[in-house]
Amino acid sequence: MKFIHWYPGHIAKAERRLKEQLNLVDVVVEVVDARIPVSSMYPEIKKLIGEKPRLIIMNKSDVADIDKAKPFVDAIQKETDCDIIFTSSKDNKDINKIVNKIADLSKPAITKLVQKGLLPRPARAMVIGMPNVGKSTVINKLIKKTKTKTGAKAGVTRQQQWVRINPRIDLLDTPGIIPVKQVEQEKALRLAFVDSIGENAYELESVAEEFLKLMHRLYPENIREKYGFAAEDDFTLENLAQKRNLLGQNSKPDTLRAASMLMNDFRDGRLGRLMLDE
Repeated sequence: MKFIHWYPGHIAKAERRLKEQLNLVDVVVEVVDARIPVSSMYPEIKKLIGEKPRLIIMNKSDVADIDKAKPFVDAIQKETDCDIIFTSSKDNKDINKIVNKIADLSKPAITKLVQKGLLPRPARAMVIGMPNVGKSTVINKLIKKTKTKTGAKAGVTRQQQWVRINPRIDLLDTPGIIPVKQVEQEKALRLAFVDSIGENAYELESVAEEFLKLMHRLYPENIREKYGFAAEDDFTLENLAQKRNLLGQNSKPDTLRAASMLMNDFRDGRLGRLMLDE
């Protein structure tokens, strides 16, 4: 496999911006991809948010292999002592559960304000996470609960837009994007699979080949059923291109188109319920 490497010059700026936003809130909602719950978590999250209460949202649970994810989720819960809620863009039943948990986590911050002689105010929360884990989906689900925009607040940066999602909660309507730093290659691969790392950091065909190898090890039947591979077929982009008649000049398999199709099918949930962390 070709090495995945990137030098995003915006990391320091993005981190400063994120810390400025975090200073405005009482509760942090961290969104991760349930298909890679460990790889999509920010390893330095405690350093970033300090002692702020945190709720972890396992998004895209509708395309995650929940049974295989459970041991990882249990380990994360034990290590972080955070509540974890599974969610997806297709189900709104969990909205009240998320809202109620944010309200519970905010109680200590509001109590401190009252003890200082200040009037109680709604708790302020924000959604953070790595790129493309579904932060905006979570925000939009919560915002749809109400239509009342509260706008900028006294003592709060004017550019910040807030939405009242509950009499006790204001949500910052801009997701906090955690910039992806250079990580070990196994984790980088999984982040590339879910599109958390920009495609300029890797060669698409190389990543797609690694994805096929992983699928052959973990979910071979999903690939065989989706693309018509026989039991004896090798899991290669060439075979995939031929199965889908993706041919280029001189009828040669177009492996780039095959790679693009494969990764789009995965990212859009068309390969079934998967769990790719090991």
